Order: sequence, then C-alpha cells, then structure tokens
Amino acid sequence: MEREVIFCPKWHRAFWFLILMMLCLFQAAKADITCRSCQPGNKWRAQELLLKFDTSESATGLKGEVFGRGDGAGGSGAASAESRRLRCAAGSAECAPDRAEYTEPRRLKRNTDNLHAQGEAGEMKVYNVKMSRLEKISAAAGFTAARKRARRNSDDRIRSAQSQDPGESVSSAAGRRVTRSELRWSGEERRAAGPRQEELKLNSSTFALTGDSSHNQAMVHWSGHNSSVILMLTKLFDFNLNSVTESSLWRSTDYGATYQKLNDKVGAKTILSYLYVSPNNKRKIMLLTDPEVESSLLISSDEGATYQKYRLNFYILSLLFHPEQEDWILAYSHDQKLYSSVEFGRRWQVVHERVAPNRFYWSKMGLDKEPGLIHLETSISEGQALYVTCKLQNCTDANKGKPFPGYIDPNSLVVQDEYVFVQVSAAGRPIYYVSAKRDVFTPMKLPKYTLPKDLHVISTDENRVVAAVQEWNQNETYNLYVSDTSGVFYTLALENVVSSMGPEGNVMVDLYEVAGIKGMFLANKKTDNQVKTHITYNRGRDWRLLQAPSKDLRGNSVHCVLPYCSLHLHLHVSANPYTSGNIASRESAPGIIVASGSIGSELTTSNVSVYIASDAGNTWRQIFDEEYAVLYLDQGGALLAIRHTPLPIRHLWLSFDEGRQWNKYSFTNTPLFVDGVLGEPGEETLIMTIFGHVSHRSEWQLVKIDFRSIFNRRCTEADYQTWHLHNQGEPCLMGVKRIYRKLKPTSRCVMGKTYSVSMTSGPCDCTEADFECDYGYERRTDGKCTPAFWFHPSTMSRSCTTGMTFLNSTGYRKVVSNNCTAGVSVEYTARRQQCPIQAPKGLHLVTSEGTLIATLGANVTFLVFLEEGDGARTSITLDFGDGHALTYSNVSSIEDGIKHIYKAVGIYRVTATGENSLGSETVMLYLHVTCQLEYIHLSAPFVAVRNKEVNLTAVLWPSQVGTVTYIWWIGNNTEQPVITLEGSVAYTFSREGISTVTVQVSAGNTILQDRKTITVHEYFRSHLLAFSSNLDDHNPDVPEWRLDVSRVIRNSLIQATGVREDQLLVTILPGLPTAAEFFLLPDKQLTEGKAEKNSAHLDQLSEVLLSALNQNLVQFTLRPGVQVTVYAAHLSAAPLVDTSENHSGSAMLMLLSVVVVGLAVFVIYKFKRKIPGLNVYAQMQNEKEQEMSPANPTEATPSSQRDLVHSLEILDTEFNSRPIGCMKPHVHVKFSTELPTYIV
Repeated sequence: MEREVIFCPKWHRAFWFLILMMLCLFQAAKADITCRSCQPGNKWRAQELLLKFDTSESATGLKGEVFGRGDGAGGSGAASAESRRLRCAAGSAECAPDRAEYTEPRRLKRNTDNLHAQGEAGEMKVYNVKMSRLEKISAAAGFTAARKRARRNSDDRIRSAQSQDPGESVSSAAGRRVTRSELRWSGEERRAAGPRQEELKLNSSTFALTGDSSHNQAMVHWSGHNSSVILMLTKLFDFNLNSVTESSLWRSTDYGATYQKLNDKVGAKTILSYLYVSPNNKRKIMLLTDPEVESSLLISSDEGATYQKYRLNFYILSLLFHPEQEDWILAYSHDQKLYSSVEFGRRWQVVHERVAPNRFYWSKMGLDKEPGLIHLETSISEGQALYVTCKLQNCTDANKGKPFPGYIDPNSLVVQDEYVFVQVSAAGRPIYYVSAKRDVFTPMKLPKYTLPKDLHVISTDENRVVAAVQEWNQNETYNLYVSDTSGVFYTLALENVVSSMGPEGNVMVDLYEVAGIKGMFLANKKTDNQVKTHITYNRGRDWRLLQAPSKDLRGNSVHCVLPYCSLHLHLHVSANPYTSGNIASRESAPGIIVASGSIGSELTTSNVSVYIASDAGNTWRQIFDEEYAVLYLDQGGALLAIRHTPLPIRHLWLSFDEGRQWNKYSFTNTPLFVDGVLGEPGEETLIMTIFGHVSHRSEWQLVKIDFRSIFNRRCTEADYQTWHLHNQGEPCLMGVKRIYRKLKPTSRCVMGKTYSVSMTSGPCDCTEADFECDYGYERRTDGKCTPAFWFHPSTMSRSCTTGMTFLNSTGYRKVVSNNCTAGVSVEYTARRQQCPIQAPKGLHLVTSEGTLIATLGANVTFLVFLEEGDGARTSITLDFGDGHALTYSNVSSIEDGIKHIYKAVGIYRVTATGENSLGSETVMLYLHVTCQLEYIHLSAPFVAVRNKEVNLTAVLWPSQVGTVTYIWWIGNNTEQPVITLEGSVAYTFSREGISTVTVQVSAGNTILQDRKTITVHEYFRSHLLAFSSNLDDHNPDVPEWRLDVSRVIRNSLIQATGVREDQLLVTILPGLPTAAEFFLLPDKQLTEGKAEKNSAHLDQLSEVLLSALNQNLVQFTLRPGVQVTVYAAHLSAAPLVDTSENHSGSAMLMLLSVVVVGLAVFVIYKFKRKIPGLNVYAQMQNEKEQEMSPANPTEATPSSQRDLVHSLEILDTEFNSRPIGCMKPHVHVKFSTELPTYIV
C-alpha cells in the first residue's frame, strides 16, 4: 500500500503529461489543416478555387462567370482567347444599352474566396453592383458609349471583376487584403461544423455532376418565365493550351433538383465552348463548338432537348441578336468580317469586311428607316475609319449609306438609343460629333475651356446624354456633364468623380443610379485628396453628403457630424470585388438600398460594413459588420445574405423586415465552398440554386433551395402601406410628389408574380431648384446662373429664319424629366422671340478629316458651319483657291459637305464667304495638297576643285510633293546643319581630301536621306569612255556587274598605260548604252607645291590614256568569246577640266560653253549627269536603302579614295521621261535602283 501511495502520484504525473502532449500534437495538426483550407494566399487552395465574374450587359447577353483552376492550371491571362469570344469586352460598344437585352448563360469557375448569385433569367444576383463600363475609343482622347453603373438598376446583376482573365483573377486574389474574419471560423460556423442544436432549415436538395470533377468552368442558363428548364455547360479549360479540352452539357427539367447529361445528344466527341440563348425566345438555344477541333454550331428550338449541327466556314468571336426579330443574328469573325443570319444561324452570308470589333449595331424601330438596317464602323487605314449603314441582306456599295460625311477615328462609333456619336481628331485634339434622332451630325459643345483628354458616354436615357469628361488638368478623376435633349449643349453636373481602371483597361466611374427612384444617383467625389460619397435626387442639380447611422450594429451611439464626418459607400468594383464594393437596389423595391462602406471623413477599404436604407438614402442602418452579399427575394419583400468568406459554409441569413432582424438558416448538411448562386428568372425569385464543391477535387454540387416553404400565405392589401418619397423632408422631387405602396416590415407573406410597384404622383410648383444652368452659364455661390467669361449669349441661332421664332435663353433650363408646373416657370424658361434679320456671324470652315493637308487627286470634303445668322437666307460661296468656286443659296444645302479634287500640288487658300442682306463674313484656311515622297537622290560632282564653288542638289521623285524642308550636313560641319527650303546649295571646299555630304528631305510625315562622298583636289582631269556595242548585250544593269566591270576596265587602263593606281578612278554609269568615265588625280608626292608641273603632268597622263584608247589598246574579255574594246568618247560631260589659275579667260569661257551644251551631250549619250548649276527632274534613286529616320551624318565618312565606290550619282533616266506631280513615269522607261560605282 505504501508503495502504491508512493508511486501513484508519479504515475499520474506521467499519464497526464502524456495526455497533454497528445492534445498539443492533435491541436497543432488541426490548426495546420484549418490554415491550409482557409488561407486565400495558399497556392493549393485559393488560386485553384478563385472566382471570376463577368456580368457585362453585352450584345451576347448578360453573363456571370466563376473561374477556377484545376490541377495544372496555367499562369496569368492564359484564357484570353476564350474570354475574347465569350465576353462583352471591356470598353466595347457591344455593352451599349441598346444592345439586345437577353439573358445569357452564367459562367462559373470554382472559388473558395468569393460569392455570386444570379437574377433575371439566370442572371447572377448576389450583388447589385452597377458600375459604369466606359468603353474606350482611342489611346489619346477616345470616347465611347458605356454602361452607367445602374441602368435604372432594374435588375440584379453582379458588376464585379468584369471581363477579367482567369489568370488575373488568380493573381489578384492571392495578393488581396484578407480580414481577420476571413482567416477564422465564426462562432456560428464552428457550431455548424460540430454537434449542434435544432436549427432553421430550408427546403433544399443536392445534385452532384458526376464525372466533371476536373472541369473548371461552367455556364448556366435558366429559361425562366414559368419554365423549369436549366441548362449547364461545364468545361475543362486548359490554360497551357489556351483552349477547351473537355465539356459536358447538363439539363434539368425540375428547377434544378436533378440533371441529365446530354453529351450523347450533341456528340460524344464534340467539345462545346459556349452557349447562347435568344433574347426574344428563351426556347431557342445555340451552342458553339471549340474551333480548335471543329467550327460548327448546334441549334435547339425546344429548350435544349434536341439539337441540330451546322458547320461553319468561319470562327465566331461574338454574336449580336436583333432586339425584336428572334432569328436575326450578326456574327463577328476572327478575320474582321461581319456575317448575318435570318434563320437563327442555319445559314450565314457576309455583310461587310474590315469591320471594327464591337462597332456594329442593329437599327432601332422608330428612328431608322428599315428594321434590317445595320450601323457599322469599317476600317480604311491605320488611323481612319468610316461610319456606314448597310442593309441586312443587300450590303452593296450602291446600298450603303454614309451618315457622317468624312473619316472618323478608329473605334469611335457608338449607336445608343436615339443618339449616334463619332470622334474626329484635328490638330491633336479630338472633336466629338453627335446625331440625335438620326439627324445631321453636330459638334458636341462642352464649356469652352474644358479641353477634354478623354470622354465617355455614360447614359442616353430620358432623352439626354450624361458624359464623363477627363479635362486637361485631371488625371484620376472625371467631371460629369449633362446635355439638353439634342445631345449638343452640355453643362457641368459634378466635378472630380473618382474613376478606376477595369480589369481589361476600361475606365469605370464611381456613379450609381438607384433603381426605382427616377433622378436619384450616388457618386464618389474626390475633394482635397479625400473621397466622399454624395447623393442627388434631381439628376445632378444638387448634391449632398450621406448622413451616417445614429447607432451601430450593437446599438451604440455613432458620433458623426456633417460635413466633417459622413457615410461613404463603395460604388466601384475592384480587381477582387469581394474585399469591398457592393451596392444593390431594385425596381420592385423602391427606396431600399444595400451597400458596403465606412463611416468617417473619407471612404476607406478598412472596417468595411454593410448598410441599408429603407427611405431612399435619407437614413441608414448598419446590418453587418463584415462583408456580405445581399439578394432580393420575392420582389424585395425579403432579403437574403451570404457571408463573403474563403471558407466552406452551410448557412445563409434571411430578413423579412427590410434588414432590421436576420434569421439564420442552413441550406445543406455539409459545408460547401460556394462558387455562385443562380436565381429563378423574374422579380419573384423564390427558387435558387447554389453552385459549389466540398473540396477542390470534388464534382460540382448543385443545391436547389425552395424558399416558398418559409412563407405561409400570400400578401393581401392589409399587408401594404404607403411611403412618401422625400429628400430630408422635401417631398417635391423632380417636380412631383411621389407616393409608393410598400410591404409593411411586419408582414411575412409572398407578394408573388402578380405584384407590381404602385406609385401615385402629384405635381409641384416650379422652384429655382428645378432648373439647372444653361450652356455657357455657371452657377455662382448665391445660386444664380450667370454667363461664363468666355460666353457671349447669342440673340438667335443659325437655323432661325426671318419670320420665324426662336427660344432666347434666360441662363436656365429645366432639368430633363422634371415635371414641375407653374411657379417660377415663366421666369426661368427660355422666352420665344421673333427671329430678327442678322448678318452672318461665327462662320467656320474645316475639312471633314480636321486636317490642313490633302492628297493630290483625292476627294477633299469641306464643312462649313454658321453659328449665328439667318441660315436659310445666307448664301455660302466657297473658293477652292485653284480657280474654281461654288455658291450655295443657304447653309442647309451644304450640311453634308462640299467635295473637291485638286489636280496639282501646292498650298491653296480656301475661302468661305457667308452673305445676306445685312452683311457678310469670310473665313479661310490654307490647304497643303501633297503627294508621297518616294525617294531622293543627292546630285554632286565626283571630284571637286579646292576653293571652287560647287553645286549640291537634292533631286526628288516625284519632283513636286508639296512643302519640303532640306537639311544639309557638309564636310566636317556635322553638328550644325544647314536648313533650306530650296533643293540646291552652293558650297566651297577649302581642304583637299575626301568630304561627305548628307542631305535629309522632310515632306509631310516622310523623311528620306542620301549621302555622297566628294574627292577634293587642286587639279584633276576626266574623260568619258565608250565601249564596243557587244557589251550592251551582256549588261544586266545591276550594281554588282558595274562594280566588277569597272574594276576590269581600271586594271586594263593601268596595264596599257602604266598609270599609278592611286591616280586613276573609273566608274561605270548606270543605264544603256553602257558608258563610263575616268578621273586622273594629281600625284602629290611627285609634284607637291608645283602647280604648273602638276598640271602638265596631268595633261601628259591624259594624253597617254587617250592615245591608248584611240589605238584600241584597252580591251578585256567579258566571257569566253566576248571581247570588249574601250574607246575614248568624242564628247565629255566634264572635258579635261583645267583648274590652273594661270589659264586664260578663253579656257574658262570654253568650260561655260561646255556646261551650256550639256543637254545635247545627255541626249546623244542617253544618260544624265548632274552638272553644277543644272537641275534635272528625273527619277533618281540611291543604290543603298533609303533611310526613314535621321541618320548620324558623321557615320561612314570615307578615309581614302577607295571609299568613293558608292559616291557616284544616278544618271540612267531618259531625258524626256520627266514625271509630273504624283504621276508615275511611262512604263517603257527603265529606272536604276542604285548608284554608279567607283573603282580606284
């Protein structure tokens, strides 16, 4: 017993120590597993299960997309080719609001980090984030139409990582900020994972897509509209191969409870890449195959039950369905061709070639003349495009329309609602044109000194344009401008609105239009480097900050005093949208806004909570202190929230009282990594499918949830109440008092599909708040609108005709869609006055391209605008400056422009004169008519006499190209060039040796260069050579042949006469008949300093050479059987130049005479040589490649006489083949392509 008593404590201590060690080891292992599952930066989990969403409202529909990565997923951006075809590209006109609004299947990829849901007709609807998708036109100052952040927000669509490539999504998630709440399980999730008490459960069922565990993409379409059919296309996208390698097609006919695999119906080996649905008939389905395997499409007319396959001879990049005709489709191919089909893709025909991507639009009923009309932009050249209209089935040149008279900038056409926009760049600045109701194009008039760097059209609804403009002094912000109904005159609505760059380079402006409340917007404005959220109820006429909640989620008081502290909301979508940035509103639930944000002096990305407003933004309540996705159920009668977390979940939250109380429900027994949520189409949304997986290797798990079981009755009239819309107590908004019928927060019932928003309104008297400043006016601090310093109020418009009336502005104009009456309306409304007779004023003359240069022989279109004056009674005379002029009776007759063709190169003064009975006004421009400079030739002597002036001439081809600048580097003066407007300069070489002359010719955008070397001596002699006629039969007239033959002739002369090598130069001249010339240089070592002796020595050598030539002593064998004899020509282009100072004047006179008769010499010998002082206009091309950029004139400077090999001029054109202007020479004239060569 004693032993037991003694050893028992030791045994217990050992036992408890062992137990403690085991617990520690167990807990350590458990912690490691938990971390491995939850860390978003974990390569094994987070990158593979990353979510990517694309809900751009595209021409091909609205789509959500979840991108994930399976084993062996590739790097960033690997799916770009797939994305290009399957998405509405960021910044594309395909996202414009007038595109066919049809539901497109959702695209899912696995993710443990983010969450999605869909709304109408299969649209993801967890988040109602409405971002401005601003379509970019040009890198410099582009402009396009773009989606406003909320297109009246009538639907629930995610605008998250729009169009982001899968690889980009992986990168952004891996490096994003992770809150502490994301790295731990919440208390409720811990309880959910272990033994738990009885909890609220939803009616749900789970279906696994067996066999698709490796598939990392999915596209989902719910037919909707009382249909129980759901189609789901799952794919394995190989990021290394950048293509789809496997696919499966699933179909459910019971709202997603069960699915049937349809691979055998489409072909077991068929690989599908995309799924389209007709926006006008949801029963019509189109599937595209992967073009890497086969290019075909499958068509179904019974909601995907059966399919017919049709082969294609082109690769479809995007589709555009007609907004009304269910079988009419436009298809854009990989080779920039636009195809059309009127049989839902069964047959196709080419509409047009060289069409700009995403710049094609269907006609709009009531505006366009024909329902089958197509608006498109076609590429002409790298910097030019045309806006044309085409008939669907007959797009011929005869049937094409050109609504805009001139060229436009590439990727600038936008057709949106009743407006058409184009851009034309002139003098480095963009000019934006607009056409309203398909009328003539007019330049958009922004305030004079706006000077936009970038412009995007955000909205065109309610008969006005909202544009975001980045002005010359802005870099990260944009100013919002609103137009009148014509879309021409713009006034400032809000300054310095925050912008961000979308995943694909598209500009996104923080502007959100609240659904269900006309005229209500939210915007994030940057003031003193702080971003603050502002709200307006009258379309931007007045803005104010948001009042923060008075209490937080726990009931504690919040001390936040305006304007130093306020509520700020995230209105933009970040690269990883689930860290912050969600906002939602609904047409069927007016006044209810859910958004994430923060409280303080500015918007932050830390301490983000979720807030809700039930009274259209007047008061706000905090509903979550972490980020949640909030969906609208039963037309807004209930709210559903799902937590943003990288962990698997099995619970969601429901509220039936506008977010005041939340109940937790379980939707599955096993925690699920949620990839997306698909809601039943329509406003009711009582059936949803949650897509997810239990592990990264598991099949897709589809959980169908039926929320109808949690409601026990349908709503009656007693369940509704009235709600008065107001702005801090002011009931008159947009000129009316609006009263809505809303569900009582205490009522828990189903509103159903028959429910519709009921609103009654009553008119209000007009006040100053119902009017905004008119164009040219600015609002002062006292609220009054006064003319800007640059604006001179016009007494009338140019369209005002004598006897008619016009509206004379008071400086104010009523806010568009404002319905106020009476009050101060008479005082602020423009007054109608009689059109007085007025002299023309503000006459403008421009070319349609906006440039001051034109090409010879091409059509030039002149546009004439008149700002003031009686346009109908003002005649316009246009003098083209070339002896031609036209007169038109009024301005309206030349709205399409005046075309003219110039037939000669030159600078023309074009004058436009407007004249009526009261006066006239004249405006002019100077137009440069040019043609392309093709090449140049520097004409210079081979050998020059020291201290004697020589002429250097740059010969151009064509000879007349317009305004030309010549830049010369001569001799050792390589740092300070001589710039001239003439093609010829005189120069005196003061040193003997070899000098280099370089000339560059600048004509328009072209710069060409030529270089020559000149040997400078005190004395030299030269003489022309001729050959026996058999040499011409073997002369291919190529530089290599002339080089070799020159070497042979030189050696033959040396052998026959004994002349030293360093004293003899020989060159073969280009062209036929074959001719050559030799030069004798003085021997300085023998006769240095003795001019008379040197001259006599050269004469002796010349006599020796001529004697040998005259005696036929100089011969060479060209090839076996071909013996060529070299003769001295009877006349010389530079006959034995006598350079001694002691020669008589008669000798100098003889030299001048020889120069005068030089033309006869050329005709006789059928070649040309540039004699100093004589300009020869002929095609002359340097043998070496023409250099397009300025070269270093110091390069390749010869150091010896042997470097003269490439220094001779081209002399091979017939004298009478002189080209005129840009005309090509006659075809029978042969031109050399290189310089004559020099043998020393």
